[in-house]
Amino acid sequence: MNGLPLDATFDHVAMAARRIRDLLPLYRDTLGGEFYLGGDNLAVGYRGLQLSFRGGGKVELLEPLPGSSFLDSFLRRNPLGGLHHVTFTVTDMGATLAALAESGYRLHGASQADPDWHEVFLHPREAHGVLLQLARPGPDHGRATDYTLDDVLAGKTPGGSGHPSP
Repeated sequence: MNGLPLDATFDHVAMAARRIRDLLPLYRDTLGGEFYLGGDNLAVGYRGLQLSFRGGGKVELLEPLPGSSFLDSFLRRNPLGGLHHVTFTVTDMGATLAALAESGYRLHGASQADPDWHEVFLHPREAHGVLLQLARPGPDHGRATDYTLDDVLAGKTPGGSGHPSP
């Protein structure tokens, strides 16, 4: 198996629900997560934000944008929401793709549309029941932002939808 093991680093877990506001009491208020980054992905149809935790862990919170079907099947299977995906970062996406393909993994959704975040997914059937995201962050990913969690929830980040979270 050429290129394995991958040079992967755990980055975050993502929790999805119909409303991010339903997730904040646990992940922000009870567990102490602090706003790290966030915004709307209009092309895919979701709003996401990440909270960082003491020790370096992060949790991403996701909700569908109005009119989006992106999280529909997930929320039908998980009406209260739940673990959506686990993310690892890699340093060389080309080598990662080649090594996974050579090892027989079927890759889904490879995207380099965002220069700050190249990604590929292993379907839950390939990853023991969990959607696994492998990503190569660009040089500007995670840099300090001049907006707040309230701006994200209001849809008022750069490229935001302008629609507030329910």
